[in-house]
Amino acid sequence: MTVAGSDDCAARPLDRRHLLRAALGLTAAAATMMAPEESEAAMRAPPRQLSLVNLHTGERISAEYWSKGRYQRDGMREINRVLRDHRTGAVHAIDPKLLDLVHALGRKLGSRGPIQIVSAYRSPESNALLREADGSGVAQNSYHMQGKAIDLRVPGLAIRHLHRAALSLRGGGVGYYPESNFVHVDVGPLRHW
Repeated sequence: MTVAGSDDCAARPLDRRHLLRAALGLTAAAATMMAPEESEAAMRAPPRQLSLVNLHTGERISAEYWSKGRYQRDGMREINRVLRDHRTGAVHAIDPKLLDLVHALGRKLGSRGPIQIVSAYRSPESNALLREADGSGVAQNSYHMQGKAIDLRVPGLAIRHLHRAALSLRGGGVGYYPESNFVHVDVGPLRHW
């Protein structure tokens, strides 16, 4: 693909590197155009921290993943590792919007202890394995494979209360699995089952 230049510029190929540079430039420009009161408010907003336990690996984490108006690389990296595919060990970036949704859910519930994670990132291999075992509850193109879904429970809280709280946030998809004792949340389109 080529893009015709203006004035004296000759047509030049449009490759991934040029697109990424353009996207970064637009992002930086948008950040500098943010209203001063918005950036000041973000800087004053309290940090966001998650306390999680992966039920399959037993790993616990309490990490600050957002502060001073931005996502924190080290906290995000630690969370990604704990939320990895426990079957294959594959680590994938968890969508920050999903972490914000889990954080909002924990705040809404007044959760004091770690949120228990049943499943977060799922590799395509693990997803296929689960579909073979029980195809009825596992989507072929699951949001888990994109780091946009998490199955969880909160110790001492009835699943039906967790389900209602998740629905009230209207942050994406919400699945109710009382027989398996967890609620699914994702940052896809608004829907529930």
